[in-house]
Amino acid sequence: MSSAFLPALSADRVIAVIRAPEIPDAAALCAALAEGGIRWVEFTFTTPDVTTHLRRAAAHSETRIGAGTVMTGLQAQAAIDAGATYLVTPGCRQEVAETAATAGIPVVMGALTPTEVAHALDLRAAAVKIFPAHSLGPRYFSDLAGPYPGVPLVASGGVNSANAARFLAAGAHAVCAGSEVVPAPAVAAADWSTVTENARRFMRAL
Repeated sequence: MSSAFLPALSADRVIAVIRAPEIPDAAALCAALAEGGIRWVEFTFTTPDVTTHLRRAAAHSETRIGAGTVMTGLQAQAAIDAGATYLVTPGCRQEVAETAATAGIPVVMGALTPTEVAHALDLRAAAVKIFPAHSLGPRYFSDLAGPYPGVPLVASGGVNSANAARFLAAGAHAVCAGSEVVPAPAVAAADWSTVTENARRFMRAL
């Protein structure tokens, strides 16, 4: 795993999570997000033909491309082969961790409870994604810092421009931006100016 992964994520602070039934141009989508200040993009396996989008997005060199909702070793390998430079899971997935470790690819492992955070660390997660973050709020991140000082936590699920700064202030290493920044209708319509403005607005809120 690259030693630059966590410092870069901490510096950029935001991962745009793409869940859209239709993506006409993944590289153009990444360019629109980067123009608005978001340079980390996660294409989820709930998106049809996600590996094609990963390959196209990888052509945009200014963006760090990752695959999300990775559930199996086969999905992990397919994402890595398509150009994903990091993987994100919704929960603790040993198969994914093993495949990523073999390839030297970092994993942001999903968890919610303190026990699940420990399990993610046992699986050598580069960072732990707390999902759904909005269910317990920013204070939960401060609470987790007690037993897990220094563990990089990523807030995902219900994070928006109104609360993202509070998650970061409470100790989150980074936050995930979803439909507020990349609404499916705008993506399907290739409305990149809207995506760029949404990204700018989100980044200003931090």
